[in-house]
Amino acid sequence: MNAAQDLSFLALISNAHLIVQLIMALLLGLSIMSWTYIFRKAFAVRAARLQTEQFERSFWAGGNLHTLHQNASTTREQSGALARIFEAGMGEFIKGKQASSQRDPLETGAVLDGARRAMRAAFQRELDGLDSHLNFLASVGSVSPYIGLLGTVWGIMNAFRGLANVQQATLAAVAPGIAEALIATAIGLFAAIPAVVAYNRFTHDIDRLAIRFESFVEEFSNILQRQSR
Repeated sequence: MNAAQDLSFLALISNAHLIVQLIMALLLGLSIMSWTYIFRKAFAVRAARLQTEQFERSFWAGGNLHTLHQNASTTREQSGALARIFEAGMGEFIKGKQASSQRDPLETGAVLDGARRAMRAAFQRELDGLDSHLNFLASVGSVSPYIGLLGTVWGIMNAFRGLANVQQATLAAVAPGIAEALIATAIGLFAAIPAVVAYNRFTHDIDRLAIRFESFVEEFSNILQRQSR
């Protein structure tokens, strides 16, 4: 093979040391998994934002709360995170009102506290679902460059060790080995950069959704308090 063929991307990978090849395969696997989670999370966050906006429009349009609760219960999986939070709070409020034998201030407060706790529990469940796999993206973004660096160090060590059998060390003799080793770092960065960018973006979007959810819990709690008087 000529020099151009020896330094082609595929040739450098195929000629790399076995340890370096294993590290490249690991990084490639991490990159594929991270891109899978990136696309899935992008669709999930976008759907959650659209469903939240749709439910907020329906809720603040002034419709009947019992009708909204019935609709949210019927289409629970398709209604979205905010609708499920509303369903949990409204359902607990209705159960509490039905179980009340008398309407003194203490019991009314207990019913409202139960509805608020139900919404908080639903809020945490929805937030956990949105946060799923973000830790994996963070881990890939922080660890992949070091894994690639490990492959690079091992490849360079192997390349310089091979110079021991060469009478005259030249750049042409050591260049292929160093190039093979540097590919591991390049693949590590290729896996890390999208994961870090996606993690930061999704964290920002989920935090904004969480603020909207918390605001709704407080506002809906005030509405329930006014209705219970």
